[in-house]
Amino acid sequence: MNHIELFDNTCFECSSLITRRYSTSFSMGIRLFHKRFRAPICGIYGFVRFADEIVDTFHSFPKEELLRRFREDTYKAIDERISLNPVLHAFQQVVHRYGIDLDLIEAFLHSMEMDLTNSAYDPEGYDEYIYGSAEVVGLMCLRVFCEGDNERFQRLKDPAKRLGAAFQKINFLRDIKSDFDERGRIYFPGVDFNQFTNEVKRDIEADIKSDFDAALEGIRRLPEGTRFGVYLAYKYYTHLFAKIKNAPAQRIAQERFRLSDKRKVYLLFSSAVRHGLNFL
Repeated sequence: MNHIELFDNTCFECSSLITRRYSTSFSMGIRLFHKRFRAPICGIYGFVRFADEIVDTFHSFPKEELLRRFREDTYKAIDERISLNPVLHAFQQVVHRYGIDLDLIEAFLHSMEMDLTNSAYDPEGYDEYIYGSAEVVGLMCLRVFCEGDNERFQRLKDPAKRLGAAFQKINFLRDIKSDFDERGRIYFPGVDFNQFTNEVKRDIEADIKSDFDAALEGIRRLPEGTRFGVYLAYKYYTHLFAKIKNAPAQRIAQERFRLSDKRKVYLLFSSAVRHGLNFL
């Protein structure tokens, strides 16, 4: 291994560490991918996680300036094909290796910028935010999964977007209290946190179910070596969704729901059986 390869591998290891530390569920799904997919997906996760941390966590720092610099450094890394920021160096390698479109990156960074100023969304702004913050991440991952097969990418493009949207909308429901209390945000259009009713909740859930139904068909057609990991993430989120659906709106507005580690282990093994029997 030469020194450049050592640097490259070390940068991807940094992104893998970020994935493990920030998301046990997501990192478990990645471990189920074929080995060749794990590092690039972690490279994407590290990039989107750090951008999200800027707008959601660094409240005592100049977030607008940090995000501006992160944007500039991202494009500089892509242009120069190197960065001393290990997260950005790993990400730029994924961008070049798998042909990730720059407009996907731009849409993502734009959504992060929206979080700096927006506290409520109309339907158009909501769709724009969902696309940039979640759907394009699904499309970046799909580029990796398809490994240059553009025909397959186009066939699976819509389901990948719908899965990303479903995950994000569940996150919004799960975190509705912290988003409102800590950041003053309400993502769902026309929703008043202080008047969050069961009827409003059911409308949101119907939209999420529609996304999940469309996404499952795409998961079944994913390339071998990726399907099981994505299906496990799908199962985690659908079970979290079931917990949220079974709770009244008042509880959702006061409590953050999660899956227990025991439940996650059960889903891992049950999903493995279904995947092995081709019963997805």
